[in-house]
Amino acid sequence: MARRSGPDGNAPGRGEEEEEPISDQDYDTDLEPEGTEQPFDPTGRASYTEACEELQVAPAACFLRHSQSQELSMKHYGLGPQGTKALAVPLATNTSMLRLNLRDNWMEGMGGAAVAEMLKENCYITEIDLSGNRLGDNGARAVAGMLKENSTLLSLNLSGNRLTDRCAEHLGPALITNSKLQRLDLSYNGLGERAGHILGDALSENTGLRSLSLAWNCIRGRGAVMLASGLEGNIFLKDVDLSYNGFGKEGAFALGQALRENNVLEDLSVSNNRIPPEGAIRLAMGLRVNKTIKSLNMGRNPIQSAGCYGILKSIRENPDSVMETLDFADITVNQEFEDLYKAVKEAFPALTVNHGGRVGTFRKAKA
Repeated sequence: MARRSGPDGNAPGRGEEEEEPISDQDYDTDLEPEGTEQPFDPTGRASYTEACEELQVAPAACFLRHSQSQELSMKHYGLGPQGTKALAVPLATNTSMLRLNLRDNWMEGMGGAAVAEMLKENCYITEIDLSGNRLGDNGARAVAGMLKENSTLLSLNLSGNRLTDRCAEHLGPALITNSKLQRLDLSYNGLGERAGHILGDALSENTGLRSLSLAWNCIRGRGAVMLASGLEGNIFLKDVDLSYNGFGKEGAFALGQALRENNVLEDLSVSNNRIPPEGAIRLAMGLRVNKTIKSLNMGRNPIQSAGCYGILKSIRENPDSVMETLDFADITVNQEFEDLYKAVKEAFPALTVNHGGRVGTFRKAKA
């Protein structure tokens, strides 16, 4: 290759950097002919059409119609991984969209990664629903990486995405780092005992979440205990749904301890968690001193009338209780519980209790 001459006509000496010729493509100038600049498109329609052509997918008319709207709903649209990748291109620069619903589009890990990369660039979207998309481990890893960088997103729905304990290993550290996300839905996944441990550690340090759903997972045993311990140390969460897991007696014991220390949580659901009567009574010990819980759902647990009675008794013995709703769905109670409820209503007239009926009532009806 021929060496270029320096300003004095000589070849540059060793150590001197050769200047590369500047092309018109390196940067825009004001000297370009009129009409050659591409106008900025805040909607991303043009880039979307190009991306669809490149990825060989049909453009979604729904996006083209609503590209300037604040909300876009494309649930059940069948985008698939490629269609999602194409959609992510214009959304990266779209300045109108605030809420995005991409539920049930079979985007899988590849599509989930494309959306995650888009959210690293987009600083306008505050709510996104990615539920039912089979994101799996690859998608969870990409979303976790996004959460470490994104400072705009307030609500994220990852329900029904085949997330496992391995996925929790990615999401846990991200929840420690991110302090902006306020609502997170991880329901209907395969999070188990290990996930409970990881998420418990994350919740004890998280400073952003206000609402969390872990319903319909497989958190039990030591994982349930560690998750409850994380709630004990959290001072920001107000709404937690732990229904349809396997907390059992040990998990209920830990929740009772958490309620003794936590004075921020307002709504707690632990329905269908295989909690026995003694578990309910130990949980009730936390309610005896708690000052913030307004709604407690313990329906469809084998706590029997004795467990319901113990919880109600703890509320009566707590003058600072603000409980408004107790849900004992599908749990039958006896006359002793009904008598206590009448007495509690005098001190807490706003309290409402739902249960599965009184035992004596069913016997009389059968007769």
